[in-house]
Amino acid sequence: MTIQSACQILNDVFGYASFRGEQQAIVEHVVAGGDALVLMPTGGGKSLCYQIPALLRPGVGIVVSPLIALMQDQVDALCQLGVKAAFLNSGMAADTAREVQGRLLRGELDLLYVAPERLLMPGFLTLLEQIQGETGLALFAIDEAHCVSQWGHDFRPEYRALTILHERFPDVPRIALTATADTPTRGEIIERLALEQARQFISSFDRANIRYRVTQKNNIRNQLQEFIEVEHKDEAGIVYCLSRKKVDETAVWLKELGWDALPYHAGLDAATRRKNQSRFLCEEGVVMVATVAFGMGIDKPNVRFVAHLDLPKSMESYYQETGRAGRDGLPANAWLAYGLGDVVSMRQMIDSGEAPEERKRLERQKLDALLGYCESTACRHQTVLRYFGEAHPGDCGACDNCLEPVDTWDATQAVQMALSCVYRTGQRFGARRLSDVLIGKATERVATFNHHTLSTFGIGKELNAAQWSSVYRQLVASGLLESDIEAFGGLKLTEAARPILRGEQTIRLRRDADPTIQKAGRKAQRAGRTTHGNNKSREPFPGANDDPLWTALKAKRLALAREQGVPPYVIFHDSTLLEILNRRPATLDEMARVSGIGQAKLARYGGEFLGVLQGFVA
Repeated sequence: MTIQSACQILNDVFGYASFRGEQQAIVEHVVAGGDALVLMPTGGGKSLCYQIPALLRPGVGIVVSPLIALMQDQVDALCQLGVKAAFLNSGMAADTAREVQGRLLRGELDLLYVAPERLLMPGFLTLLEQIQGETGLALFAIDEAHCVSQWGHDFRPEYRALTILHERFPDVPRIALTATADTPTRGEIIERLALEQARQFISSFDRANIRYRVTQKNNIRNQLQEFIEVEHKDEAGIVYCLSRKKVDETAVWLKELGWDALPYHAGLDAATRRKNQSRFLCEEGVVMVATVAFGMGIDKPNVRFVAHLDLPKSMESYYQETGRAGRDGLPANAWLAYGLGDVVSMRQMIDSGEAPEERKRLERQKLDALLGYCESTACRHQTVLRYFGEAHPGDCGACDNCLEPVDTWDATQAVQMALSCVYRTGQRFGARRLSDVLIGKATERVATFNHHTLSTFGIGKELNAAQWSSVYRQLVASGLLESDIEAFGGLKLTEAARPILRGEQTIRLRRDADPTIQKAGRKAQRAGRTTHGNNKSREPFPGANDDPLWTALKAKRLALAREQGVPPYVIFHDSTLLEILNRRPATLDEMARVSGIGQAKLARYGGEFLGVLQGFVA
């Protein structure tokens, strides 16, 4: 392969002029037969990293995908591009499955998406061996590879058996991909999938187009109503709730307010879930109110906001769920409201679960990391990236803490106490035990380790246990402390803590927000005196919503999508449609230069959209 051929496929098939980030290096590596582990944020273009090699290498590319919705979406999009793609899953009729297998045997497919359960069936593995000997296997792509982690939020036990691919097909390259994996999960992916020799490609986790915002709950319905009214009228979004009951009640309430809101949770029958999901994907401006049962495998690129009415389980969950906004690269919002009741509920869920104590300890640690993020005064993008082991160059200028700095207090002395206590107790205990020592609480476990004899015992009585817990969470979020997984979540000092312990640096921590100030801020926002809802530079379609041509282009896209029974974004992404609006191509050659329009789409839709444009020529 030459890189020119890869670039030609990128341009001719997918309609893009150049690769982004590490895409080109990944494509070259896999085409050459190398294994790869790819960590790339949602919207970063992971799919191209295996789709292009599958088109360049001889044979069919086999893509392991965990959800039916994801398969359907990917195959629909590829067929629009003229790529020969299909999927096999348990929900297919027997005759349809036989037809797909026939195409597979005849070498008529470029890509086949398959569920791990289907792939692991002895008969299917035998079929793959037959295909390898006849038409060839281009590669194995293992999508959503974090599903292999037993400590992860999307654990799928079938993924652990996928090492059989390496055992039975050692010469077929494998590429494992995920958008959500902290350092321990990465290690587990490598170990469980036998990818020790694979080259790792780790892109930045930063989703710069997402504006993160966290607020304390204070009449949550009013807060959500104002957020959507001010910033996302008639736009698609997802509202996450912890319970099924809250999902149903919130969806009904939003419907009564005039929004096209739909519920989604595991308690609904399968037909209702399918219908609501289809409406969300295929219609404009639908708001899905859901539990975490909804989202994985949903590739709708123009979700303009994700709102959490309750705390997610962890930073990984939060990152993955908020990452469903703005996949087209245009500005989007991630809005989270939390309160003390959320913390209590989440901890009760963890404590009452049937998981072993080691798992519960890890889940409590992950929850504390998320609370630390909520309470942090630092740039939200910095805090998210730090959790995933990545540095951020500076303040983002696009989160609540950067745009509207919060009230803080000089916590230097308290932080010195907190850090000293970590050191004096041997850097092996969690925030709860450390708080007991600081406030002088003589528990049995404190006595067991003689912590009541330490110089830090009882020196922090000015703060209560809850306040000390908040201090420790913020110190973890700011990178002064880190959790030691090998020490069962005990806290240990980082190098960044040294200047504070030496008195060479001061530190300020977040003070709990005043509800009165929050209320005044929301009133000012509604009056247009703050920038959150009125910052034109953050609008995804600046000026477009008032342009009748924009409305006409969207109407044409929707009509074409309905004719074919596919979501509108499968025809063109919003970003492509916006470029058509701004560039106003007058010929097919000019249309071909619009990003996202390959040769197949140009032949299929170019004339249709030129007709719309010609209707608006002055």
